[in-house]
Amino acid sequence: MLTDVLVVGAAIVQGGRLLAAQRAEPPELAGGWEFPGGKVDPGEHEVDALVRECEEELGVVVRPGHRVGGDWPLGSGYIMRVWLAEIVTGVPEPREHLELRWLSADELYGVPWLPADLPIVRAVEDFLREG
Repeated sequence: MLTDVLVVGAAIVQGGRLLAAQRAEPPELAGGWEFPGGKVDPGEHEVDALVRECEEELGVVVRPGHRVGGDWPLGSGYIMRVWLAEIVTGVPEPREHLELRWLSADELYGVPWLPADLPIVRAVEDFLREG
């Protein structure tokens, strides 16, 4: 029986803005924008994976909050779970990405999001607009 690979993502919100990350690789996704995060290691709790991935990719420690929606399909046997998160320590830097941007609710669609991330952006947009 095949099981989906679990990927976690962080919708990091600070000062009414969402942190977006531009992919550097693989080539077919490079240049697209996404939520920071990555694969959950075998035996790792998904929230622990989220904190680890943000430390590795951005150099920050985050505190995960509420989940955004349910399981978001990424295709090719991957599903993503996303949490709203706040930065506890550190300043985000693009360690594994081409660029990072803080986007207000009105700027969310000013970057070319990866198609699988767009429904999640819409869900986070509601949160940003509600404050």
